[in-house]
Amino acid sequence: MGIFQEEQLAVIPSLPLLSLNHVSFVCKNVAESAKFYQQVLGFVLIRRPSSFSFEGAWLFNYGIGIHLLECNSITDTKKKPSVINPKDNHISFQCTDIELVKRRLEEMRMKHVSAIVEEGGIKVDQLFFHDPDGYMIEICNCENLPVLPISACPLKKPQSYMDSIKTTNQSFFPSLKAHHAAEMETWMIDNLVTNMINITM
Repeated sequence: MGIFQEEQLAVIPSLPLLSLNHVSFVCKNVAESAKFYQQVLGFVLIRRPSSFSFEGAWLFNYGIGIHLLECNSITDTKKKPSVINPKDNHISFQCTDIELVKRRLEEMRMKHVSAIVEEGGIKVDQLFFHDPDGYMIEICNCENLPVLPISACPLKKPQSYMDSIKTTNQSFFPSLKAHHAAEMETWMIDNLVTNMINITM
């Protein structure tokens, strides 16, 4: 039985996006932060439009840009955390040799923490550290984990999650029966994965 047999729902087309272009960080000292991203992470300075009325720097590598923006005042930036918390906001880079990265960080006397994620016998190593402004960077070998749609995962979702899906679906689609909620979610994830595959081809 199809999930839309009783009622056809309009599928909202996704935005015509291509890829992640850049991330931006407000900096206390643009020169110091640019040096960090060049020397520690291997980014290269690129031309930045001259029409900006504030200081900044654009860097690029690994298919992504990092834009550094000079703060208006010291209150625009957050205080650098004294503790590295892996659950904080961060950007992440995959690497080919996590042990080499760890040695390099130690040679540079950069404070960092390690973590390991395990799933089905697969291990992912993680390293976390801060840039000069307190923004967190993760280095990992996350490519070890396959990218799977939710429908392919054998894990049972917690009841609280299923209840929230049910409530959300009923609020948007009042006539949609509760037992279709999980089916609808699976259909949406499968379509997302199909779209992702089509984009990469």
